[in-house]
Amino acid sequence: MSMTTVTTTAEEREAILDAVREFAETELAPFAAERDEKHLFPRDSLTRGGELGLGGIYASEEFGGSGLSRTDTVAIFEELAKADPAVAAYISIHNMVVWMIDSYGDQTQRSTWLPALTAMSAFGGYCLTEPGVGSDAANVATSAVREGDEYVLTGVKQFISGAGEAAVYVVMARTGEPGARGISAFLVPGDAENLSFGAPEKKMGWHAQPTRQVIFDGVRVPASAMLGDEGRGFAIAMSALNGGRLNIAACSLGGAQAALDKAVQYVHERVAFGEPLAEKQSILFAVADMRTDLQAARLMVRDGAQAVDDKAPDATMRCAMAKRFATDAGFDVANRALQLHGGYGYLQDYGIEKIVRDLRVHQILEGTNEIMRLIVGREMLRPAGSTSMRSAS
Repeated sequence: MSMTTVTTTAEEREAILDAVREFAETELAPFAAERDEKHLFPRDSLTRGGELGLGGIYASEEFGGSGLSRTDTVAIFEELAKADPAVAAYISIHNMVVWMIDSYGDQTQRSTWLPALTAMSAFGGYCLTEPGVGSDAANVATSAVREGDEYVLTGVKQFISGAGEAAVYVVMARTGEPGARGISAFLVPGDAENLSFGAPEKKMGWHAQPTRQVIFDGVRVPASAMLGDEGRGFAIAMSALNGGRLNIAACSLGGAQAALDKAVQYVHERVAFGEPLAEKQSILFAVADMRTDLQAARLMVRDGAQAVDDKAPDATMRCAMAKRFATDAGFDVANRALQLHGGYGYLQDYGIEKIVRDLRVHQILEGTNEIMRLIVGREMLRPAGSTSMRSAS
């Protein structure tokens, strides 16, 4: 697996971020409240984002990807999430799928799926979690049984973002022995026969993207639909998560920064006990702590991104640390921003409560923050001289 990353100058990077900000401010921010309230999936806006290069941010340029570094990528996701964390998070998941196909797919798979996915005229779904299998992902029960030149997939996937909207799903299914080595990855078209979807989940946040079960009731795919080698599905799934964790961490930064900006504006305008809130020392300290926590988280996310760009042997641990710290800090800062608004923060009109709802799930998905602690702790306690965790992402 070899991918070329585009090296950007400081000026080029700022030009990219300016274009992303303009997209976010025109296509995402003005409609965020309505999409949240009415549960609207922004297909047209996403396709316009694809025209900007947001459909394959860190995929190779051969089939329409932007080929950017992970350091550039996290900055992009932070900007997107300032406008709408829910939509930014879906773009992250879509990019994970694109990267997996680009990295592990053969030439036919890549040429079949990537042009539409990178353009975001079609969307991707990532199917790992199951109703009885969340953090213990190596024990997926969905089966893929070989019958001649086909595999027959049977099982249910849970909490799948974009379910019912995606043109292709990367599906982890068991082809062999129990445990991680018996799992393979498959590309399943969204219109496959015997593929169906559960009812839309009623969620606390992330209302702008559909989340449903994906149900495989004897879905047949050709053997050529296997992504990568047989038995490598779990490794492929895990390799994608370094990037996914960084992206979600960056989305937490963006959402929290937007909440903090709103809080700063509010305490300047709000007068209590004869003076603006901004002149009260307790408010000054609160805002200072929020800014400090976010900056610390931002530096950790950049460090994780640099580790992936450098293919550092401890990249998985550094990504896990960044994901845990940034998603905890992001939710906490957004929640404190709500508190600074008092009762107004609880009202939908101010936009703070939506950010709090959207960011809460970031502490759960792409590996819960408890699992992030396991990853870091196990790496720290690994016997000297043993092979450290490596993940090709």
